[in-house]
Amino acid sequence: MKDGFIKVAAATVEIKTADCDYNKEMIIKRAFELYEKGVRLAVFPELCITGYTCQDLFFQSTLLDSALDALYEIRDRLRALSMITVIGLPYRYKSKLYNIAAVLYKGEILGIVPKQNLPNYNEFYEMRHFTPWEGGTVETDDNIPFGKDIIFCCKQLPEFTFGVELCEDLWAPVPPSSLLALKGANIILNLSASNEMTGKAEYRKALAENQSARLISGYVYASAGEGESTQDLVFSGHNLICENGITLAESRLFANECAVSEIDVKKLAFERRKNTTFTNDDNSRRVYFDMELCHTDLTRFVSRTPFIPYSKDEKDSRCELILSMQSHGLKKRIQHTYSKTAVIGISGGLDSCLALLVTVDAMRLLSRPATDVVAVTMPCFGTTKRTKTNAEKLCEALGVTLRCVDISDSVKQHFKDIGHSMDDLSVVYENGQARERTQVLMNIANQTGGLVIGTGDLSELALGWATYNGDHMSMYGVNCSVPKTLIRHLVKYYCDVSENALLKEALTDILDTPVSPELLPAKNGEISQKTEDLVGPYELHDFFLYNGIRWGYSPRKVYRLAKYAFNGEYDNATILKWLKTFYRRFFSQQFKRSCLPDGPKVGSVTLSPRGDWRMPSDAMNTCWQKEIDEITE
Repeated sequence: MKDGFIKVAAATVEIKTADCDYNKEMIIKRAFELYEKGVRLAVFPELCITGYTCQDLFFQSTLLDSALDALYEIRDRLRALSMITVIGLPYRYKSKLYNIAAVLYKGEILGIVPKQNLPNYNEFYEMRHFTPWEGGTVETDDNIPFGKDIIFCCKQLPEFTFGVELCEDLWAPVPPSSLLALKGANIILNLSASNEMTGKAEYRKALAENQSARLISGYVYASAGEGESTQDLVFSGHNLICENGITLAESRLFANECAVSEIDVKKLAFERRKNTTFTNDDNSRRVYFDMELCHTDLTRFVSRTPFIPYSKDEKDSRCELILSMQSHGLKKRIQHTYSKTAVIGISGGLDSCLALLVTVDAMRLLSRPATDVVAVTMPCFGTTKRTKTNAEKLCEALGVTLRCVDISDSVKQHFKDIGHSMDDLSVVYENGQARERTQVLMNIANQTGGLVIGTGDLSELALGWATYNGDHMSMYGVNCSVPKTLIRHLVKYYCDVSENALLKEALTDILDTPVSPELLPAKNGEISQKTEDLVGPYELHDFFLYNGIRWGYSPRKVYRLAKYAFNGEYDNATILKWLKTFYRRFFSQQFKRSCLPDGPKVGSVTLSPRGDWRMPSDAMNTCWQKEIDEITE
């Protein structure tokens, strides 16, 4: 539960239809097994104490009495477990019979939620036996909350809130879960008995994923399985755990197994705070419970590269879409400004390579020749033959106009003008070159009636790894919301789909070239300045950016997730070292992000001051640094 992770389970057990004693024992046994695995919220299927398929036996007092006795015994025997257990059974209330979910915790029934939408079609005839609940929330004779508007809330972790709906409720035009989410439920539990048939599993999964995305919630779906009557139907025990549109865990069909994972309620609460459609609605019954915060072992997938899709097919389609968004954004800007050319500085590195590919595509969309793209190489003290050659090959393969402007003499003159020694390899030495390059590009753009296309990426913006009014500045930055780890995949995708042999050769070597600004003198003709040696691995910084900024995680939580994701790749000391660097630079370099050029948003994380990220340039990082300093693990 620490850091907002709640280990949840959707649990199907083998039952015997109408045998409440047997079913009770199976539920209790499974509950203890789940608790030993660290589960703190376990959901069992609809009517699991009796079985969903009892038909007219639901009218029998003997069955109903047996079910209630079983519920009470489950409640008492699970008293010692610090785990919410939610169980389905038939329940009599004021002369009517309801299909309900009972929420149990530490020897108490916290609340009873009746089903609202009863199926009455095809093989389902629930309305023959049960009454749909259409009222609000009342209390039973035992002073137990009974109704549809109950929000269950953990006192120790305010983000841990949940509501309950049952099976058909999810299929309704306005599911109860929609209203429960608006009332504050971050997790929705669904007790179900969904029969299996061809194509239904895929539809069911899509429905649960979509509802969790729409509600920005966790969704735990537990369905009936082995032991239900097969007189006319079969039940597969399809269990799902979803979080904001993503399936975290899914059981196999006909396996009578549990789906277990961890829902991040702090992440959900953070996203809802940003979404103004989620308003405070106090028109609900809140039931509070105490649960000690404990460590939760993670089993859910945490990507090392969160900006990059996991599967190859999805990765390729994402690359195609991003390239299209970049090129169409630039197309509009060129069109609107009546620019005769697009001017871009080419270094032979990944960032400028991607920007050039996008710029050529933009000209193609405008039905203009590639020669309207003016690519400028500007060799200086740190430029190596390898990068210069790759830049020239790339331009030749794409058919753009190539200009070479050696800036060495201009920079030397500038150093002479300001009294800076050529032996002093400080930041003045480096930034003098970067600013001279930008001046050259701007003036060539004036010469040719063009726009300067920026090459800097999202990772560099986050770290402030850009020379202010040097590579920091352009007239349109096509890479501004593309992180460094993703840029490599975009270039690789372009290389893979290209049929141009020279282009593939150039792109292949660019992909193999170390990331470097090449501002310090080369050693024996090789790159002497490797960015990741200086500022840290970009895969770590992109991980920190995505989790710390996109989801608002605390530094302690980011560190925990990084240890989990990069286990075996980086040791804890290395992760902590670069985490400190990330937060220090992220705060100190905001002034560069406060005056960014325009550029297209292509993903959920951007740092544009005009949209997704607004931060005072002189904000202190004291709170974040204090938490980092307290990390001892």
